Amino acid sequence: MTYAGVAGCGLSYAVVAIMGPQSSGKSTLLNLLFGTNFREMDAFRGRSQTTKGIWMARCVGVEPCTVVMDLEGTDGRERGEDDTAFEKQSSLFALAISDIVLINMWCHDIGREQAANKPLLKTVFQVQVTALPSFEEKEEQFREQVQQLRQRFANSIAPGGLAGDRRGVVPASGFLFSSQQIWKIIRENKDLDLPAHKVQFDVHWIGIT
Repeated sequence: MTYAGVAGCGLSYAVVAIMGPQSSGKSTLLNLLFGTNFREMDAFRGRSQTTKGIWMARCVGVEPCTVVMDLEGTDGRERGEDDTAFEKQSSLFALAISDIVLINMWCHDIGREQAANKPLLKTVFQVQVTALPSFEEKEEQFREQVQQLRQRFANSIAPGGLAGDRRGVVPASGFLFSSQQIWKIIRENKDLDLPAHKVQFDVHWIGIT
């Protein structure tokens, strides 16, 4: 956070996280949407895990200062028995520190109760849905609509913005320490679960289909 020049932003910053199935194009979407440089899937190598763990970057050309968080896919199997545990922990972490959460999913998964672990969506309070064309089949249209979506993140913390009614904001200078402490608590308390803690969060979700 300090190296990204975020520490001096005071309360004028927003945190955006993205969740979704493995190889669903989360990193590609973030890079086009926010000018970040997350590692993207190589289509020639087949669909496999690209993002492992949780990665953060500062968005380019977005005001207020916006930090985006790229999470490991929610339905990967590379972690073996630890997969479900890490998925819940990373999802809970994203909910705890984010102002806006993007859910990246395929249209045909909507309405399927267990598809890509959709029970996570039961913690949603406010939902907006944006349908985007396929990047692989209609790349030009995809890029155009992503740029339109990007405009919605301008002034996101102002009244009427995507996160205009957020509360209890940690000053940017303390965000890194606060995030580390939250992650430590989540990792050390194995019984923490999303449904039991949903009342603590006031986040805004945008479903990307």
